[in-house]
Amino acid sequence: MSDFTMKTDADGVALITWDTVGKSMNVMSQQAFNDLSDLIDQALADEAVKGIVLTSGKDGTFAGGMDLNVIAKMKEDAGDDPARGVFEGVMQMHGVLRKIELAGMDPKTQKGGKPIATALPGTALGIGLELPLSTHRIFCADNPKAKIGLPEIMVGIFPGAGGTTRLVRKMGAMAASPFLLEGKLSDPQAAKRAGIIDEVVADPVAAAKEWVLIAKDADIVKVWDAKGYKMPGGAPYHPAGFMTFVGASAMVNGKTQGVYPAAKALLSAVYEGALVPFDTALKVEARWFTNVLMNPSSAAMIRSLFINKEALEKGAVRPKDVADQKVRKVGVLGAGMMGAGITLVSAQAGIEVVLIDQKQEAADKGKAYTASYMDKGIARKKATEEKKAELLGRITATTDYAALKGCDLIIEAVFEDPKIKADVTARVEEVISEDCIFASNTSTLPITSLAKASKRPDQFIGIHFFSPVEKMLLVEIIKGKETGDVAVAKALDYVRQIRKTPIVVNDARFFYANRCIIPYINEGMRMIAEGVTPALVENAARLVGMPLGPLQLVDETSIDLGAKIARATKAAMGDTYPDGAVDEVVFWMEAEGRLGRKSNAGFYSYDEKGKRQGLWDGIAAKYPTAEEQPDLITVQHRLLFAQVLEAVRALEEGVLEDIREGDVGAILGWGFAPWSGGPFSWLDMIGAPYAAERCDQLTEAFGDRFACPALLREMADKNQSFYDRFGTTAKAA
Repeated sequence: MSDFTMKTDADGVALITWDTVGKSMNVMSQQAFNDLSDLIDQALADEAVKGIVLTSGKDGTFAGGMDLNVIAKMKEDAGDDPARGVFEGVMQMHGVLRKIELAGMDPKTQKGGKPIATALPGTALGIGLELPLSTHRIFCADNPKAKIGLPEIMVGIFPGAGGTTRLVRKMGAMAASPFLLEGKLSDPQAAKRAGIIDEVVADPVAAAKEWVLIAKDADIVKVWDAKGYKMPGGAPYHPAGFMTFVGASAMVNGKTQGVYPAAKALLSAVYEGALVPFDTALKVEARWFTNVLMNPSSAAMIRSLFINKEALEKGAVRPKDVADQKVRKVGVLGAGMMGAGITLVSAQAGIEVVLIDQKQEAADKGKAYTASYMDKGIARKKATEEKKAELLGRITATTDYAALKGCDLIIEAVFEDPKIKADVTARVEEVISEDCIFASNTSTLPITSLAKASKRPDQFIGIHFFSPVEKMLLVEIIKGKETGDVAVAKALDYVRQIRKTPIVVNDARFFYANRCIIPYINEGMRMIAEGVTPALVENAARLVGMPLGPLQLVDETSIDLGAKIARATKAAMGDTYPDGAVDEVVFWMEAEGRLGRKSNAGFYSYDEKGKRQGLWDGIAAKYPTAEEQPDLITVQHRLLFAQVLEAVRALEEGVLEDIREGDVGAILGWGFAPWSGGPFSWLDMIGAPYAAERCDQLTEAFGDRFACPALLREMADKNQSFYDRFGTTAKAA
């Protein structure tokens, strides 16, 4: 059965409907492209057809993008020359879309073509917008929930089916840049204002049919095919265009630090394409698109940020035999920053929330966080007073534990003190039903230990949110030794409800995310104590793709929190505690009262408004700069290996059960160099033999914390990669 079907009405309008079989949203496959091409040929050859309308059989959406397995098939079919296979496959897609665009018109007179319009019922992403851009007019339903755009850059590629070339020629490089370089998505009204689509109407199919019946020859000639076309804003050698491209180059390199190949390739495709005729520009775009797809960074990003992320969100690691555990009513204990954020995202998901704190004033303040958040949305015209009232109506702020009756999930977000958490657990279990699941939002305390305070440890689980809750995409779910499948399923289904990405890990100190990010921060502080220039440490981190340098990160999370964690870890580990050299720096900063951004003083200096002013010059007074500084690669490898070796150890020890979770969690949880696809993808990229050799070098130079894990050593000896060895699972045994 084909994904595309065609029906011609009595007026001579051929309606081609896209309805991908077995999918809730249309995705383009190679076969679907072939079927579409055949139907276009039939319609153009049929004298009874006066015009064509493309639409969707899915309610509220047109298409979600391309099936990325198509690209893998292109590479596979090309055998020893995968680049050729990708390029030729992409050029075939260009051919189909160009056929739609030219619509059978005479190439010399540009007359005799058949009008082709697109009727979008809603969301149109990726190829779902590139296809409409090749038609002569785009009509969209007035659907405020719809998203229109080209988000490919977010997963390490760029629009390669003509979207880059067409959008730039339609809007100009400057106006198109937010949609291409940032993956900006718009609702239909905003997309119309931007010039991406043409009309927003109540009935797009009817409006499109009406238009194709009255459209004249001149109406279907694209501006870039018309005589005398000039690019809006100027081509590269136009004075205005020259400044645009100079600025764009600086902006791209400034934002990407040169480690994201897709952004640079996109800019090259736009620049070079603007210098040549349209059909040649499509070929230029295809060549740069192929270049990106052959880069291991793009392949890793696609795998982690698209394929694996989507799989985890759809329940790839969910216990199979547990019934749906959708949350109806959640109790949130503790109305501080974390509790207030959890309350907000739960209410946004339509869940009834009971927010409890010791004092009514504190509970009310936690509820007010939602009100303040919605007020900001209203000011930006992203929300309404009605929506605000609806959310607040779902939240009960109280001190009364009896209000927790009827909750099917409890999330405890009180102070990181086992005694306080144990007391809260006991009080809650006096009220809740026997099948209610209890979750702790702890970031460091072992779940198995906390579960000892519960009468039902099989229903006790960790749900670790990252701050700020409403912005961070990852949620880490932690299984204690006695946690049962129902609790895991409940946690996963809840995370799905609040539209975040879950990873599930087994219990261990610091779990997975904090276990890996703390060594990164510590390595940065070790280097400061060694006399490495702070600017070198920070810039080395950013140049390798980390969103924040380790010193800025510790400022953001607060130095006194770091000191508290250090003391607790040292007490737990005793003589095996490895970070004494780091403590010297942390405790000195704490004693100086430089606690980070919250005190307007940390490794960085801040003005009275809290704006970062630069690295604090007092660091050099305490830790003088060494005469001989390490090279950039050494600093970067110390920072990266500090993280990835912990990820490997977490896998060895069974804390991680799935390498997909290790990679996705690293990128979404603490921003591990997204261009790499995550720690396991990065190790695959550099190869296990080199990684093991580098471990030995770093160990000799800097200490046993860089010792090569046995698993990595074994894989190096066998020349294995993580994804070849483990596939979609990751048990190290």
